Amino acid sequence: MLEAKNLTCIRDERFLFSDLSFLVSAGDIVQIEGPNGAGKTSLLRLLAGLSRPESGEVLWHQQDIRQQRDRWHSELLYLGHQPGVKAVLTPLENLAFYHAGCDEDQLFAALEAVDLLGFEELAVAQLSAGQQRRVALARLWLSRARLWILDEPLTAIDKSGVEKLMSLFSQHAQQGGAVILTTHQDLPDAFQTVRKIQLTAAEAV
Repeated sequence: MLEAKNLTCIRDERFLFSDLSFLVSAGDIVQIEGPNGAGKTSLLRLLAGLSRPESGEVLWHQQDIRQQRDRWHSELLYLGHQPGVKAVLTPLENLAFYHAGCDEDQLFAALEAVDLLGFEELAVAQLSAGQQRRVALARLWLSRARLWILDEPLTAIDKSGVEKLMSLFSQHAQQGGAVILTTHQDLPDAFQTVRKIQLTAAEAV
């Protein structure tokens, strides 16, 4: 599905990583690991096409993602550090905006999955940071994208929520999708077989 090919990333005159290559196939759950400053978020942004590498390329089904933007965007769901939801809208309105093809029952089911029933009519600006994060995560229950790229999706989520998310990741993978994520948390024992890609500390240019 996805191939990172000889990626090199430089930030603030430091090599975050160089000549990094790996494949992500259907059914994979991949965790990007490394110390702070190793370039985990930068790598995810490169994979999502939100920034460009110093050298190398990102391929989706053997074609550069920059040459198939419409197809790429239709098959990708990227959730970054920031929730990426509209503060003036309610959780229900946010989900309806991003997933216009879903009916109200599906929207409510997604909010129930992230324990936000009862908050659906409040403006997102009135919710806590953790609740805002869960509004964004609710999109995973509605997404038809094949590849999920998730930056710290388990932040501010309790143990039950983590297990629910990881079960969703497994279900998505079993249905032929793939997940790439970063997390500072230890994964539940049942998910220790997640494939890991290790980034090392940055080096000066």
